[in-house]
Amino acid sequence: MRPPERICVVGLWHLGCVVAACWAELGHQVIGLDTNATVVQDLSRGRAPIYEPGLDALIQNNVAAGRLSFTGDFAKAADGARVAFLTFDTPVDADDRSDLQPLEHALRTLAPLLPPAAVVVVSSQVPVGTCGRWRQNVRTANRDVDLVYSPENLRLGEAIDCYLRPDRIVLGADSQDASRRVAGLFEPMAAPVLTMSLASAEMAKHGLNGFLAASVSFINEIATLCEASGADVLDVVRALKSDPRIGPRAFLSPGFGFAGGTLARDVQALKELGQAARTPTPVLDGVLAVNRGRAGLVLRRLTDALGSVAGRRIGVLGLTYKAGTSTLRRSVALEVIESFVGAGACVTAFDPKADRSELDGRLKFDVVEDAYGVARDAAALVVLTEWPEFKQLDFDRLKSVMAEPLILDGKNLLADLGLAARGFRYLGVGR
Repeated sequence: MRPPERICVVGLWHLGCVVAACWAELGHQVIGLDTNATVVQDLSRGRAPIYEPGLDALIQNNVAAGRLSFTGDFAKAADGARVAFLTFDTPVDADDRSDLQPLEHALRTLAPLLPPAAVVVVSSQVPVGTCGRWRQNVRTANRDVDLVYSPENLRLGEAIDCYLRPDRIVLGADSQDASRRVAGLFEPMAAPVLTMSLASAEMAKHGLNGFLAASVSFINEIATLCEASGADVLDVVRALKSDPRIGPRAFLSPGFGFAGGTLARDVQALKELGQAARTPTPVLDGVLAVNRGRAGLVLRRLTDALGSVAGRRIGVLGLTYKAGTSTLRRSVALEVIESFVGAGACVTAFDPKADRSELDGRLKFDVVEDAYGVARDAAALVVLTEWPEFKQLDFDRLKSVMAEPLILDGKNLLADLGLAARGFRYLGVGR
């Protein structure tokens, strides 16, 4: 059995907290590093900065067992660490371009402090070509340290299981020795390890997210055509997923577009690569064009149903960009609410886990404590996040307090509840 390693994890938001807790759970001695003192203090008490099912308990158990600790001191984190994971959730600007400055600062500070034969494992999303440049910088600062790239493949709400039981591990390295050492670390996860160059691993991450983004835009375009032709997109999706060339896990959930920064960031990286190489990217251009139009579709659908939203109370169920998380970063729901407010609507919203501290105050809407407060006097309820608890609501009670019993379901979450038969005017997507 492989002896435990001393591991440091640099950058503690969603990705870093999951990585640190999971390696500690696997028996290693892990120290997490972040320059935000509040984050370090909260994690030391067992509270992650973002909601992820099971994460707080996993952190608490491993802190109590003495396998996991947190610090803001680079020298303390690097001391004796044979492996250092770089796990920032890479920030993006308004145009979905990656901001690498926090990562590069951390790497410059960390590299000279690491012991001989240490390996830096970059798991943050970075544009292709980044890790090759960073490897040169690391080896200039500390010639006995190498760098590999193992892109994260987490899904918010399922992150712990994704990390501990991956379908496969992509490992990019320009050194066979570094590749073997990191592959050995991942061996207990019992997943295939796909080894390749740094650039190929970076491109594989771009390609994966580009493909998923294309799937989302494709099924959303099909949904629009279903509405025009009288077809039901849920039946169409069922038929597509039954084909083994597509499969039951295909990314084919019609709605109001992708958000969160993850997919768009990689599509943007591929587009910029094409521009630099003077190579057209019409498929990627189309993916983004379809996605840009989806948020505005919600207001158009609502206006068609109500005549106008001006002066009407609209209730919104769901603020986070997907279920299973608390973050509001780059949430489509906020874009949709902005369009409602801009059209003169009075908006009330509820989300079971949303981190309200991420609201910057620009959007003028009320957040209440439950779905029934959202429904009171509402001309419509709009479902924007697929929280499963929304299916357990007392819909007779909701209807009794609404001004008009209209539900616009942006996720087709409630499609199987027979709401039309219960007196609602129920509108889905692509149906």
